[in-house]
Amino acid sequence: MKPVLDVRFFRTDAGAEPVRDWLKELPAAERKTIGENIKTVQFGWPLGMPLVDHLTGDIWEVRIRLDNRIARVLFALDGQIMVLLHGFIKKQQATPKSDLDLARDRLKQLRRR
Repeated sequence: MKPVLDVRFFRTDAGAEPVRDWLKELPAAERKTIGENIKTVQFGWPLGMPLVDHLTGDIWEVRIRLDNRIARVLFALDGQIMVLLHGFIKKQQATPKSDLDLARDRLKQLRRR
């Protein structure tokens, strides 16, 4: 089966991939769960709750339930490419504005290229 979307990590002008770096810091079991959730979106797009939620503008989130905490990966679509903009462990009910602003900023950088 062919994926509906390609997945890419957002890359800074300096070549860093913040979401990939964040994933590397997590335990292997959590990385695996996050990867499986992203793959579900990649093959099943368009999807809605409980796995995917639209946050604002062009920013969406993959909602990931880990053993004892919750992770989010914010992404945007660039044609048929799912660009992973920002990943974080969720500590409160609402997505923190700082996390959303960071994803928005990365999306702006992406579109300038």
